[in-house]
This record gives sequence, C-alpha cells and structure tokens, in this order.
Amino acid sequence: MLSMLIWAVGLPAADLLIGPVPALPLTAARMVMAALFLLPLWCLTEGSDALRSAHWGKGIVVGGAGLGLGAFLLVLGQGKTNMVTVAIISAAMPVVGIAIEVVLDGRKISLALVLGVVLSLAGGLMVLQGGGDGLGLGLGALLCLGSIVLYTLGSRLTVSAFPTLTPLGRTTVTLTGAALATSLAAVLNALLGGAGPQWELLGAKELGALAVFAIGGLAISQVLWIMSIGSLGIALSSLHINATPFYVMLILFAMGGAWQWTQALAAAVVGLGVLVAQGIVPLRPVWRGRSGTTGNQPNN
Repeated sequence: MLSMLIWAVGLPAADLLIGPVPALPLTAARMVMAALFLLPLWCLTEGSDALRSAHWGKGIVVGGAGLGLGAFLLVLGQGKTNMVTVAIISAAMPVVGIAIEVVLDGRKISLALVLGVVLSLAGGLMVLQGGGDGLGLGLGALLCLGSIVLYTLGSRLTVSAFPTLTPLGRTTVTLTGAALATSLAAVLNALLGGAGPQWELLGAKELGALAVFAIGGLAISQVLWIMSIGSLGIALSSLHINATPFYVMLILFAMGGAWQWTQALAAAVVGLGVLVAQGIVPLRPVWRGRSGTTGNQPNN
C-alpha cells in the first residue's frame, strides 16, 4: 500500500515535466537521480563489499530491459493520455502477475486468488464512472499496457535474479542498471539529433518535481515494492496497484480537485479483493462445534 501511495504521488509531478522534457531524457534523468539516491544509502547500510560483489551485468540487463524500458513507455503513454489513464491501465497488473507466476513458477490458481483478482480489477475499473480526466484510449493506453507488462516482469526478475541480496540491494542494482542503459540511449538519441529538454522552461519547481518523481515515485517506492514481492509474490502484491486511482484522486483533491465517491468505493472494493486473495477474509464461514454442525444444532 505504501509503495503504491508513494508511486501515485509521482504521477502529478511527472505532469509538470512531460512536455518540456522529452520522454527519453526524462526517463534517464529519473533513473539517474534514483540510482544516485540509493547507491550511497546501500553503501552506508550494508558496506562497500556488497556493491563490489553484486552482479552488475545482470543488473543492467534486468534493469534496462524491464524497469528502464518500462518507465520509458510509461512516460510516453502518460504524455499521450493522462495520469488517470496510467492508473487505470495499471489495473491489468494482477493478471500479468498471475500469468508470470503460472508460467515461470508453476503456481496453482485458487478460488480465493481468482476472486481477489476479480474484485481488484472491478475496483480499478470502477473509476471509469468517477469523473476526473477520464480514460484516454489509443496508442497512449497501449504504451501504458506495454509498460505494465515490462515493469511486472522486471520486478519479478529483480527478486528472483538476485536471491542473495537484500531488497535495498536488489533495487539499487537494477535501478542503477536502468540508469546506465537509459542514459546511454539518451546520449545516442542526442547525438543523432533527437529532441532535447526545453531548458528555458525548467526551473526550481521542475527540479523539485523531478526529485519527487525519481526519489519518491521510483527509488523509495521501488524498495517497498520489491520488499512486498519478496514476501507476497508478484501476483498478490500487484493487487494493491488498483487502489492507485483512488490515491491519485486524493492527491488531486488535496490540490483543489473534486472528491469522487466512486473512486473511494473502488478503493474499498480493491481492499476487499486483497483481503480475500490473502485468505484474511475467508470464502466460507467458520462453523463452531463439530464438523457439519453449528453451535445451535444438536450433535449426533
């Protein structure tokens, strides 16, 4: 929940940057700032030996292909739609997460998990009735969906490919890899004449927005996200992302926007789905007394 809440804070911040900064330079700057925040933190908490012994080559592959490319597609998609669309398209993540665990881990699908996903999806899609900026379809939505698929797979690989690292170490290695890959792509894009930032439109406000987008919405959020995947798995963890539209609405409400009761109800439905999928809310009542009897029935 905390990971999704912090990630949602980064979406309005991204809106201030999309436009003045093209998608590729913005993705690279975000990744670099996140990596520069996490690297010294990891070194201070776990020592320099942890950095030297890490599999950086694997981190570049997993981070660049999964997190870096996924983040790039997300910025492109949000630029062609809006941040509410990004949150709504993210409702597909539980389905993607389950598919990954079924294919790669041989996970068996239980009734509680299916019902939890259905409730989570229903809650995520209820925001379509809730006003706001509305859902934008077309290429932007398709880019957002591609981003979700890559991000989900990259997050799962972040946990499975680095089994000896802590969540902070796993996140730092892959985000640093993503920073290197996207920075190289941004440099090549600039050398080939690609569009660069409109520097005259950037100031202290935009720098602060980048810090929120990178440090909060990526570095801190990703550490919490990787911790949850290590504990719950990608399928159960991804159920929480469908509460993101509600978090976005809360942020917009705090900034003077309208309160949307539909999105509040949607968040409650998502929460119920999470509780059912984790078995906290049982599907069958717990009977007291002997098997097949209730407390008010006589024993045979």
